[in-house]
Amino acid sequence: MILKLTMLIVFFAVMVAIGFYCRKHATDVNSFVLGGRSVGPWLTAFAYGTSYFSAVIFVGYAGQFGWKYGIASTWIGIGNALLGSMLAWVVLGRRTRIMTQHLNSATMPEFFGRRFHSDGLKIGASVIVFIFLIPYTASLYNGLSRLFGMAFNIDYTACIIIMAVLTGIYVIAGGYMATAINDFLQGIVMLFGIVTVIAAVLNSNGGFLEALNRLASVSDETVSAQPGVFASFFGPDPVNLLGVVILTSLGTWGLPQMVQKFYAIKSEKAIKKGTIISTLFAIIVSGGCYFLGGFGRLYSDSVDIASQGYDAIIPAMVSNLPSILIGLVVILVLSASMSTLSSLVMASSSTLTIDFLKDHIIKDMNEKKQLLTIRILIVVFIAISVVIAIVQYKGNVTFIAQLMGVSWGALAGAFLAPFLYGLYWKKTTTVSAWVSFIFGAGFMVCNMLFRSSFPAMLQSPINAGAFSMLAGLVIVPVVSLFTPKLERTFVDAAFSCYERKTEVTVKRDLGE
Repeated sequence: MILKLTMLIVFFAVMVAIGFYCRKHATDVNSFVLGGRSVGPWLTAFAYGTSYFSAVIFVGYAGQFGWKYGIASTWIGIGNALLGSMLAWVVLGRRTRIMTQHLNSATMPEFFGRRFHSDGLKIGASVIVFIFLIPYTASLYNGLSRLFGMAFNIDYTACIIIMAVLTGIYVIAGGYMATAINDFLQGIVMLFGIVTVIAAVLNSNGGFLEALNRLASVSDETVSAQPGVFASFFGPDPVNLLGVVILTSLGTWGLPQMVQKFYAIKSEKAIKKGTIISTLFAIIVSGGCYFLGGFGRLYSDSVDIASQGYDAIIPAMVSNLPSILIGLVVILVLSASMSTLSSLVMASSSTLTIDFLKDHIIKDMNEKKQLLTIRILIVVFIAISVVIAIVQYKGNVTFIAQLMGVSWGALAGAFLAPFLYGLYWKKTTTVSAWVSFIFGAGFMVCNMLFRSSFPAMLQSPINAGAFSMLAGLVIVPVVSLFTPKLERTFVDAAFSCYERKTEVTVKRDLGE
């Protein structure tokens, strides 16, 4: 217990110390929200990865989908690495960095407002962010209760409050730069932790081949009559597995807290390096989490899914490991949660301040007032997320749990298509962006409220979220063809940033 507590105290102390160290980098809105757009590849890539993967994935999704799909759940991690990380960086990275700086936008709603010349669009996007990002923030605490209960016998409420307060301290003190540096350190913990835990769990089951043989002997007639299905290449349900891959991978393209990482990249060289680093990070962390979860059915004697739920699977897998490894697992999950929490509250508070309060509610909001408001809202949003998480846990309020589940699909379904087309296609219209907003958010809310009326395939919020994102990619270009175009001179001015000439050395371009 002393060893585990010492590890925890050192971890928290370092996080807070970095926050205060970075105060000098958080003197104005640009530096507080975007780190002065001068963040290098390692910090940006780790900030992207740690914001991507939270305790929801390590404890919840890894346990749930590992149980459902067996070792085939590793495909989710591979999809996260290739589609959610590598391709996102290649397609969005440099264009996002160039156009957002050209339009002087610091948030995703501000980008929509300036790219489509619509103040209403900016306000609409900020409202969607506020409604759906807060419950998503609250969901980060899921899974922590069982791990802390197992390792420290600490009440879930105390665990949530401690984590929230310490995260708030370093974010408020140091802004984006503090979160980026802490994300880097937390990312190292996650990398080392997941590799170590996988090795320990497999070793406790006689090694990889023995564990795989044991998994092949597991059968569940309610899932599939095929023998060895949980150790097979595509698992018992490849169609629904594909839905999970699409939602958890393509979804990052439309999430404000993820896309905002591209705003802060320092240079072209940083984008190329960041792409490689982010992809490798995702392969190890996400691929490792789902790979580990794939062996969850080997612990069916220790877990009663009906009464304990999927969140009990991963804690059961690590409960018999040595104390130092249990301490490492707790810090791993804390790292994942705190990094994502800091990213979410930063996105929420900056969006509400810059896109909603400034000029609309509070007139003549100078730099100092904006910075103070963002910091106050960070406290407010963290407090709201804590209250939601505690109420949901204590009262088991179904509505809150469902809202958490649809948040990712609603945000990505609303924003992905207009953001992507807005970066690449001059003919994207304001109306098409509005239609995407309404369809993406509305479809997921309807799925939550009237789930039984949906087709069987779309009753799952995961499949519904994947559908809303893919539908948006069709809706935006189709609606754009039949709705009024933006003024040509305005669009050309927005896209002129891509035409600006820049000199490079011969090793980059042979020339004529």
